[in-house]
Amino acid sequence: MSHQFHPTVLREYDIRGVIGETLGAEDARAIGRAFASLLREAGGSKVAVGYDGRTSSTMLEEALVDGLTASGVDVVRIGMGPTPMLYYAEASAEDVHGGIQITGSHNPANYNGFKLVFQGRPFFGQDILLLGKIASEGVWLDGTGEAEYREVMGDYIDRLLEGLAGIDASGLSGLRIGWDAGNGAAGPALEKLTARLPGEHHLLFTEVDGNFPNHHPDPTEEKNLADLKALVADKRLDFGVAFDGDGDRIGAVDGKGRVIWGDQLLSIYAEDLLKMVPGATIIADVKASRALFDHVGQCGGKPLMWKTGHSLIKSKMKETGAPLAGEMSGHIFFAHDYYGFDDALYAAVRLIAASVRLGKSVTQLREAMPDMVNTPELRFQVDESRKFAVIDEVKQRLAGTDAEVNATDGVRVTTEDGWWLLRASNTQDVLVARAESDSQAGLDRLIVQIDDQLAASGLQRGPQAGH
Repeated sequence: MSHQFHPTVLREYDIRGVIGETLGAEDARAIGRAFASLLREAGGSKVAVGYDGRTSSTMLEEALVDGLTASGVDVVRIGMGPTPMLYYAEASAEDVHGGIQITGSHNPANYNGFKLVFQGRPFFGQDILLLGKIASEGVWLDGTGEAEYREVMGDYIDRLLEGLAGIDASGLSGLRIGWDAGNGAAGPALEKLTARLPGEHHLLFTEVDGNFPNHHPDPTEEKNLADLKALVADKRLDFGVAFDGDGDRIGAVDGKGRVIWGDQLLSIYAEDLLKMVPGATIIADVKASRALFDHVGQCGGKPLMWKTGHSLIKSKMKETGAPLAGEMSGHIFFAHDYYGFDDALYAAVRLIAASVRLGKSVTQLREAMPDMVNTPELRFQVDESRKFAVIDEVKQRLAGTDAEVNATDGVRVTTEDGWWLLRASNTQDVLVARAESDSQAGLDRLIVQIDDQLAASGLQRGPQAGH
C-alpha cells in the first residue's frame, strides 16, 4: 500500500510534475491519503479542494478527493477557480481545516501540481517531505470521509469588492481598465468581478483553456503583456492588469504601456497603506528595488527585506504582524483588511482603491518612481550539489572586504553603484542574479562584480535557464 513519488515532484513550496511522466492519479491519491492522515492527527477533519483550468486537473482532483476520503477526512469541493479562491474557502469557513489547490501555476500546459494550506498556515518545505515519507512507508490512516460540493465564488467576489469599502463611487466611475486573464483559472471570477465594478472594463482571454492558446500566463515576462499593452493603447485606457495561470500573481501596465513590476506595485500599495496604518512593517523579497525600501521609509513605514518564496513571506508576515508584503514575482499579500494570502484579484481591487485614495492616476504613480537601470532576473544552470556551496564561497570571499553584504537569502551586496544579488533557487538547479543601478555604466560595473565572483568559484553566467 506504499507509494513512491518521482524524485523531482516534491518541491520546496508546492508539489508539481509533468503529467504522464512524473505525475499522475496515483500520486494525487497518495497526497490525499498522507495529507488527511496528518490533518487528522492534528485534530482537523475537513479539507477544501479546488482546481485550475488545465486539462489534467479534473483527473487529479478525482484521485485527490478519493485519497482524502479514504483516510477519513471530509472534503468540500469548490470546483474550478483561481488558487486564492481556494485559500479564501479555507480561511473563511470555520468548519474547514486545510486546503489543496490543483494547479500548474505558471508552468507549461503539460505540468500540474498542488498548493497546500494546513490549518491556516502555508504547508511547505519539511511538511511536503513528510508527505513523501508517509506515502513511501504507507503509514496512513484509514477511514470513510464524505465529499460535498460548495459554491464559494459568489461569496469570494463579494469579499474582493470589500477592498473598495469606504471609497466614493464617483471616484471610481470614470476609470477605464484593461484586463488579461491569459486563459487561466481567474477568467470566470474576473468576469463576475468586473461586472460589479464601477467604470469601464475591457477583458481579454477570460475563457479558460489549459492549452493557453494566446500567450503563456506569466505576467512577470514582458512579452506576455503585449496583448494587454496593445489593448490599453488602442482603447486609451487608464491602466491594465494581467494574471498568471492560477490567479495568485499580478502584472500591470500603466496608461503609457510601461510595465509596473512587482516591487513598483508594492510601492504604490505601501504608500496607500501607510496613510491608514502609520509606521507599519512592509516586507519585500531580496530581489526588490532599493527604490521600494527607500520609499517605504520615506512614507514612514519599516521596510523589511526577506527571503524569496511565497510560503516564506507568508510565514514572516505572521511572525511580524506585517499588514502588507510582496515579491518581484507578482505575489502580493494583504493582511490589512484581508487574510494575508497572495491574491492577484484582490491586489487589482486594492490598486484601484490606492489610486483613488491617493488622488493620482496609476500612470502618475508610476511616473513618480525613480528611473532605475536594472537587469531582469538572470537565471543560469548550476549543478544541484554546487548551488548553495557557491553562495557560501562568495560570502566567505566578501567577509574579508569592506563590502556591505545582506545575507538574508543568498548574497545582496550594496556599493556606490547600486546593488547586486546572487542566490540559489529553492526549486531548481539554478543560480539567480540581479543588479540595479541609477546608470548603465554603474550597472555594467555591478555585473562585472557578479561575473568575478562566479569565476572565482569556477563558474560563468551560462545560457539563461527557464522557469
